[in-house]
Amino acid sequence: MAKKGNRIQVILECTEHKASGKPGTSRYISTKNKKNTPDRLELKKFNPILKKMTVHKEIK
Repeated sequence: MAKKGNRIQVILECTEHKASGKPGTSRYISTKNKKNTPDRLELKKFNPILKKMTVHKEIK
C-alpha cells in the first residue's frame, strides 16, 4: 500500500490582480507533494477577471 500524508492542499492567488485595482480575487485550490516540492508553488493560471493568463503563487 502507498503511504499517506505527502500530498497537501494549497491555495494559489493571482499576483497581478492586486495591482490592477479591480475588485475580487482570483484563487485556485491545488495539491502538491510536500516532500518533492518544499518551496512555494508558482503556476500560470487563467484569471477570469483580467481575462488573461497570469502567475499565481501559493499563499498560506
